[in-house]
Parts: sequence; structure tokens; C-alpha cells
Amino acid sequence: MAPPDAGAAAACGARWVRRDTLLGLALGQFVSLLITATGFASSELARRGINAPTSQSLLNYVLLAVAYGGVLLYRRQPLTIKWYYYLILGIIDVEANYIVVKSYQYTSLTSVMLLDCWSIPCVILLTWVFLKTKYGARKFLGVGVCVLGLILVVFSDVHASDRAKGPNPLKGDLFVILGSMLYACSNVTEEFVIKKSNRVELMAMLGLFGALISAIQISVLEREELHSITWTSGAVLPFLGFAVAMFLFYSAVPVILKLCGATMLNLSLLTSDMWAVLIRIFAYHEKVDWIYFVAFAATAGGIVLYSYSGSNEVEETAQVAGASDEHGKGRDEEAGTRNPA
Repeated sequence: MAPPDAGAAAACGARWVRRDTLLGLALGQFVSLLITATGFASSELARRGINAPTSQSLLNYVLLAVAYGGVLLYRRQPLTIKWYYYLILGIIDVEANYIVVKSYQYTSLTSVMLLDCWSIPCVILLTWVFLKTKYGARKFLGVGVCVLGLILVVFSDVHASDRAKGPNPLKGDLFVILGSMLYACSNVTEEFVIKKSNRVELMAMLGLFGALISAIQISVLEREELHSITWTSGAVLPFLGFAVAMFLFYSAVPVILKLCGATMLNLSLLTSDMWAVLIRIFAYHEKVDWIYFVAFAATAGGIVLYSYSGSNEVEETAQVAGASDEHGKGRDEEAGTRNPA
């Protein structure tokens, strides 16, 4: 009877993988819409001459610290990971948000959204080196095509600067690339932490240290900028919209990292490019350079190449994503073997 039971367990596991993968994809599209909303809010503030990127993120960190910190205090559980790891994660995350939001002062919304795909090869390299995630040749080819789309965006902004919005598109593009590298470090670190700890602790500590670091940075870099802002509804609403969208984004990201990993999260975020183009055309009534559409086609083709995989690759990805759960089950099985009663 053992072989049939093992086969049934394998079939059940395969169904579980498919169900979790679909859930991860759905959540990926949800956070993609949230990222588009944050981009729209940042672009609106930049159009109004408001340049306070750290201040935009402060309210998000405060919401995280209050919401998840309250749950953590209620549970009265000790930290499972040393506090200084969360401090390092907070520094990386705050500076990544600062640099990317700053880029809206120099380049267009569409360029920022498309250039975010640079985080994908960075995530793959980091997960391959530190988390021992395995990737096939087809996945590397898909990433290469995505990077080709990134190169086309930079080429468009350099050679068509009269059509690209912003005083210095090349500088803005470089800011986005640097911010994407920091986002990759942040996402991979969060994936590692969420497998060792839990979502509530991660969000509470990230919110706490993120708020403290943001407050210090605001007092040094943005104090005068905040005093010069005329707080009308046109300035307050984008600030609040950015904070709420980021809070929901941060709350959903650990779930996706647990189910699918950092690479699939960043691939899912690439669909925000489509929404960014629609916003630029219909909300801002701007003309989009034809190279953007070629770049988007290249990016979409890279996603298709990366996403297409055999059953072995799907199972392998799921095993990596659920490594901590498997270790826990293994320990339970060993205890049951030693104590049959």
C-alpha cells in the first residue's frame, strides 16, 4: 500500500504547488497595481514641484510600525532574528525608496516603471549566490531579453530627450537603476528573513527602523523643503495615496516571497509598465515614444520565456520557496519515528 500512498501524496503536492503559484500570481498583479499607484502619486508631486522623497515614505513606515508592532507587542514573543539585521534592512529599504522617488524629478513615469526590470537580474544573482536557488538556461535567456528592453528605454531617453519628460532623463534613469539594485538587496533579504521569522515581526521591525531612519534623514535633507510646501489638497492627497498604497504593498510582499520567491515578485511587477503607459497617455495626454512599445514587447517576451517551465522546475521552485516549512515537517516526522506512541 505504500507506493499508492506515496503517489497520492505527490499528486496532492503538485496540486498544492499549482494553487499556491496561482495565488502568488494574483497577488503579484495586485501589488503591480499598487506600484503603479505609487508611481502616479510620486509623478504628481514632482509635477507640482514637491521634492521630498523620504517624507513620502515616512507615513508608510509609521503605519507598518503601528499596525504590525501592536500585534507583535500583544503576542509578547521574543524576536527570532537579531535586531541589527532589521536595522540594515531598514537602511537599504529607505535609501532604495529615496533614490527611486527622487528619480521622478528627472525622468518620466514610464521610464521609471520600465527600468525597474533591472532588479530582476540582480535578484537572480543574489538568490543564486546566497539562497542557493537554481535557474535553468531558459530563465537566464528570459532575463536577458528583459535587460534588452531596459537598454532600449535608456536609448530612447538619451536620443529623444525632447519628448521625454524631466530636466535630465539620463540622470533619472541612472537613479532608477541604482534604486532597483537596492530593491533587489531588500527583496532577497526579506525573502531570507520571512523563511526564518514571520511576517508580523518582519513588517513591525522594518516599519520601526524605517520610520527612525526616515525621520533622521528628513531632519537633515528635507526640513526646508517641507517648510516651503503649501499643503493644499493637491499636495496632501498624493502624499496620503502614496502612503496607503505602499502600506498595502509592503503587507502583501512577504506573502508573495513565501509562495514564489523574490524573482517571481519582481517579474510580476513588470506588468505595472502597461498601467504606467496608460496613465501617461490618458491622464497626462502625453505622446509615448515608439521605442517604449518595443521595450515593453521585449520585456513581455522575457517574462514569457522566464515563466515557461516544466513541471520539474515548478516543483523545484516550490521546494525552495517552502524550505522552512519542509524542515519543520521533517523535524515532526523524526519526532514521530522516535516516539511511535
